[in-house]
Amino acid sequence: MKTGNLVLIVVLLFVLIFGGCACGRYNSMVQQDENVTEKWNNVQSDYQRRADLIPNLVNTVKGAANFEQETLTRVIEARAKATSVQINSAEELTPEKLQQFQAAQGELNSALSRLLVTVEQYPELKANQNFLDLQAQLEGTENRIKVSRNEFNGAVRQYNTTIRQFPNNIFAGMFGFQKREGFTAEEGAERAPTVEF
Repeated sequence: MKTGNLVLIVVLLFVLIFGGCACGRYNSMVQQDENVTEKWNNVQSDYQRRADLIPNLVNTVKGAANFEQETLTRVIEARAKATSVQINSAEELTPEKLQQFQAAQGELNSALSRLLVTVEQYPELKANQNFLDLQAQLEGTENRIKVSRNEFNGAVRQYNTTIRQFPNNIFAGMFGFQKREGFTAEEGAERAPTVEF
């Protein structure tokens, strides 16, 4: 066998092995990127469920009590703001957009907390079955949001770890895979909220 043929065979073997390795790693990164997208869609779905429940909660409260209009107005305005900040796909998940999204959702959380604290002053409302049902649904939705955000952060962590590990980082750079941002705690979240009646 001639040395030229031997060199050609070695080069072809190297290209086949490198190509197979690149395909496998590329497919793994695509799979994890799609997992991040799926988890983000779940987060959005849970936030939308909460946004859909809020008008029912507000209407139930309005119908059952001579209620503080300012509190209801804040909840309605916060809901409108929270639903106006949209991140429609995982590709739009820039740190700035994620921060805007979190800030709007944080305002809504704050308004809902004020609403629920104020409701404590109205015993006839607390006993209303419709209100109790909506409050339970809202509490369940908040738990779903927390779980979805944690799952999203887990998927982002796994994806980021994969694209930063060697030799994946070489392929990630070649194919344009970039680091993703996850949810972070809101500023001041380390302090427990004060509840006053």
